[in-house]
Amino acid sequence: MQESSTDLREADYVPSEDEPFMNERQLQFFKRKLLDWKDDILRGARETVSHLQKETENHPDLADRASSETDRALELRTRDRQRKLISKIDEALRRIEERDYGYCEETGEPIGIARLMARPIATLGLEAQERHERRERVHRDD
Repeated sequence: MQESSTDLREADYVPSEDEPFMNERQLQFFKRKLLDWKDDILRGARETVSHLQKETENHPDLADRASSETDRALELRTRDRQRKLISKIDEALRRIEERDYGYCEETGEPIGIARLMARPIATLGLEAQERHERRERVHRDD
């Protein structure tokens, strides 16, 4: 009975700013969050493959065929984005193992719990991210 109450407390745990930053409990929380996210993406990818294999039928109507091809292209584009996301998740998991997770790659400052909860793969603090986006806009406008 003791073990299940501990598991229940861990399931209800949410990191807060009131505890030491990136303590063992927070690292485990974010590791679980990232692994669950990755599992969801991989499950979706398997469903896509299954769906695309079933969707190989020929459509006699050109409009139906065009619609089906558009849907297929969109689904494949989405899966490609998610494939790239998996590499970012793997990188975040590596940073957890190396104890670098949660710290800005540019400044070395803590990224912050709220930002990591919203974007667990974040590598830049909010200010560094805003600077990065401003630089991108300036160079994009050139």
